[in-house]
Amino acid sequence: MADSAAMRVESLYLHVPFCAQKCAYCAFYSEPSSGDLINRYVAALIRELELVAHDLQPRTIFFGGGTPSLLNLRQWEQILRALERLNLLGAEEFTVECNPATVSPDKAKRLRDFGVNRISMGVQSLDEPLLERLGRIHTRETVFQSFDILRRAGFDNLNLDLMFAIPGQTLEIWRATLAEALALGSEHLSTYEVIYEDDTPLFAQLQAGEFDVDENLACEMYEELILNATGAGFQQYEIANFARHKTLNSQPSTLNIPSHACRHNVNYWRGGSFYGLGPSATSYVRGVRTKNWSNTQLYCEQLEKGKRAIESREELPPLKRAGETAAFGLRMNAGWPFAEFRRATHFDLRDEWPAEMNQLVERGWASRDAQQFRLTPQGLRFADSAAELFLR
Repeated sequence: MADSAAMRVESLYLHVPFCAQKCAYCAFYSEPSSGDLINRYVAALIRELELVAHDLQPRTIFFGGGTPSLLNLRQWEQILRALERLNLLGAEEFTVECNPATVSPDKAKRLRDFGVNRISMGVQSLDEPLLERLGRIHTRETVFQSFDILRRAGFDNLNLDLMFAIPGQTLEIWRATLAEALALGSEHLSTYEVIYEDDTPLFAQLQAGEFDVDENLACEMYEELILNATGAGFQQYEIANFARHKTLNSQPSTLNIPSHACRHNVNYWRGGSFYGLGPSATSYVRGVRTKNWSNTQLYCEQLEKGKRAIESREELPPLKRAGETAAFGLRMNAGWPFAEFRRATHFDLRDEWPAEMNQLVERGWASRDAQQFRLTPQGLRFADSAAELFLR
């Protein structure tokens, strides 16, 4: 389709749907692993890569899951060699998500050898009883050991994932976790407030009245997070994401994105195109959104027949597309510089959404000046509600 390199898609996401065991809060498509199915999945993923490689020139690659680090050395080797053969290596940012329990020196070295330069580690908590409650397979000790292994393997861009508002988590426990996590000195911090999604054990426990949701405590924890992370030298650049900063020259200065920000995610939030491969993965390429089947068996069968495993396809009208881009972009502290939004979407926020912007400003959730529109700290706390106003 696209033969000119200038038009090729620069962002690639690969979904690894396997986990050692399913966590109590997880609503993502993932399943406990079996050796045969994983081997079959690896072969299918490589086929899918072959089908889209002509349209890819990745500047960012992201392996998410599930637990990508669950793949063994031989399976990683097959995937990485395929990326090499298809001329898809060499991304500026190449991230792999890891569970602390599945990091080994050999695996870390192999990933590093093939150009992986960023690891995102699913820590979630450093409190033993809470890790158990979440159904995590790692201990707090494993987190510190894995962090050392990754540093020794030469990784100088590490992200830690933490969760707050976990049932049973007090403000004191959260403070202690933050202090220990920040003391590790990672380059990036991602945080998630626990969301109770249907079909998860945590949701069932909530329904059964085993605990209550304390919205005020969640707000206090979020404030504590911002206070501690910024105090430790991190810059908040999105609702839940913090990075060490040394502002990149290559980024427009209006966005003020720290150098260790996750560029792959920034592309999502700015409405960029990306390919998503693997079961349940979504792609967004030139205004067309496709979604793969959320079934590993079916995914493999389709690719074994030589065709993409696409379940649905949707072409968004330009204005609807721009509205989605507006909504996602507001998650970032920089919000939308008007010129930047026009460059990304060919629409002007001031022409298409003046009433919505005024409503948010009046509510104290947003601020605007001649150059840009963005959410205030209070607005960021309720970004999902704010974003809905822009979805057409």
